[in-house]
Amino acid sequence: VTEAWVDGLDILAITDHYEGQRGVKNFFRVTAPYNEDNQPTKYLSAKDAGTVKVDFNRIHREAEKQLEKSGYPMLLIKGCEMARNKEKLGHYNALFVKDIEAVFDKDPYQCIRNARAQGALIMHNHPGWRRTSVEQTETEHAFYNAGLIDGVEVMNGSSFYPLTIDWAKQHNLFVSSNTDIHDGTAETYRINGVRRNMTLIFAKDQSVESLREAVVAHRTLAYSCGTLAGDEQLLRDLFLASVKVSIVAEASNGVKTLLLTNMSSVDYILRLGNGNPVVLSPFSSRTAKTNKEGVLRFEVENCWHSSQEQLMIEVKL
Repeated sequence: VTEAWVDGLDILAITDHYEGQRGVKNFFRVTAPYNEDNQPTKYLSAKDAGTVKVDFNRIHREAEKQLEKSGYPMLLIKGCEMARNKEKLGHYNALFVKDIEAVFDKDPYQCIRNARAQGALIMHNHPGWRRTSVEQTETEHAFYNAGLIDGVEVMNGSSFYPLTIDWAKQHNLFVSSNTDIHDGTAETYRINGVRRNMTLIFAKDQSVESLREAVVAHRTLAYSCGTLAGDEQLLRDLFLASVKVSIVAEASNGVKTLLLTNMSSVDYILRLGNGNPVVLSPFSSRTAKTNKEGVLRFEVENCWHSSQEQLMIEVKL
C-alpha cells in the first residue's frame, strides 16, 4: 500500500494467488483450496497444529487497515487471482469481489461464475507467460466465447502481448497493464530506472462506482516501459491532451514550422515522414515541418491500437 502511494497510484488492487502456488504454501505453510490437479486441499498443513482454516480475505483487510492508518487518499479494490494450469486453463483476476473464499470451486468454469455472481469483473492474465505462443487454448477460447471474460492483460511487467489488443476489440474487453509484482517496486522498477506498470482508467471521479463504470465501458489504456496500448480514440485523445502544437514560422510556399511541446511525463516516439524516429521527451519541445498544404502527419510508435498498428496523428493549424 505504501509503495503504491509513493509510486503515485490513485487505485490499487491486490490480487494474490489463491491456488497452486509454491510461495503461498512455503511462506504460510498452507496448501491451496484447489491445486493444478484440481484436488481440493483447503487446510493449513502444520505438523503440530492440526488443521486450521485459512482466511484468504485477510490480506485485503490488512491492506485496508494500512490505508486507514496512513491516510493516503487512495482507493483499494478487492480481488484475487485464479491461477491453475497455465498451459491449459490460464490465469484470471477477479476484480470487485466481495468474498474471496466464496469464489473457488473445483470446476474452473464455476469459479468464474461464482466471482461474476458477486459482481466481479474477470480479467485474463498474462496469456503468454511461460508459453511458446500467445494463441488461446481450447479452454480460454471457450471462456471468451461464453462471455465470461471482461478484460485482458495486455502488459505484464516488462512483457507485452500485442495480439491481445485484437482480442479486446473482437470481444469488447477492457485492457490492462499490471506489475504482477512478487517483490518490492523499488527493487523491480525504480532501481532499474523505469516507472511501474499502470492501467490508466478514465473515470469521472475517484470512487468505486465511477471506476467500475469506466472499466465496464472500456475506458482504459495499458502502460508499461514507455509503451501505451488500447483503444485508438483514447490513445488519440490522450496524445492530443498531452502535446501542445503551435505555429512558429510559415514559408511563402505554405510550409509551416510547428512546435510540438510534450506537457506530459510520457516519452512519445514520433516517426515524422521517412526519417528515423525521434523522441519527444517529457516537458520538452521540438519542431517539425508540414507539407505545402499545411498538414503534418506522423506515427506515434509507442502507442499501439492493434497488434500491427501504431497511432497516426494528423495536425492542421
